[in-house]
Amino acid sequence: MQEERREEYAYVLDFMSTGKSFSTRSEPIAQLVGEEWFTLLEVTPKPGVAMSLGERVYIGREEREKVALIKARISYGDLTQTAKNGLQKTILQIIDANEKRFVDVFNNAGPLNIRQHSLELLPGVGKKHLTAILKAREEKRFENFDDINKRVSLLQEPRKLITERVMLELQGNERFYMFTKPYVKREGRY
Repeated sequence: MQEERREEYAYVLDFMSTGKSFSTRSEPIAQLVGEEWFTLLEVTPKPGVAMSLGERVYIGREEREKVALIKARISYGDLTQTAKNGLQKTILQIIDANEKRFVDVFNNAGPLNIRQHSLELLPGVGKKHLTAILKAREEKRFENFDDINKRVSLLQEPRKLITERVMLELQGNERFYMFTKPYVKREGRY
């Protein structure tokens, strides 16, 4: 059986030095979003460690500098208001830091089934935009987001389309998932 791939790095969405206000235990907690699959996590920082919003922290299997324990994978509904407020900006930051990976989505995406192409899952991409994207990438692969903007007329900014799609997927009501692993409520740890 293949081992489940996990996030290596994540970005801090919220840091509560005394824990959640409604919690009976007063331990520091941070809410993070993973860099690879946008996994939402709740972690316990190491004693005496503070985290700042937007900070990139290591959460892999090796020795961690700031994170003591990954408590759980959480759903969008479990995020604090501060975390929700910063989520879209952080997703955009992750997309910008990994531009090639997300441009490759436009270069390599294929059909989901006979009637729908995976690029149509991006908000605002219908049949006309899809045709324009496929025609442009057939001529030459896209190099970056600016290239997509120049060659596909009237398409919204690709970074924003991906950000909106990730936000929809994190809210958990989608039939197909392009960028995230669907959240399934289960007992146990991440």
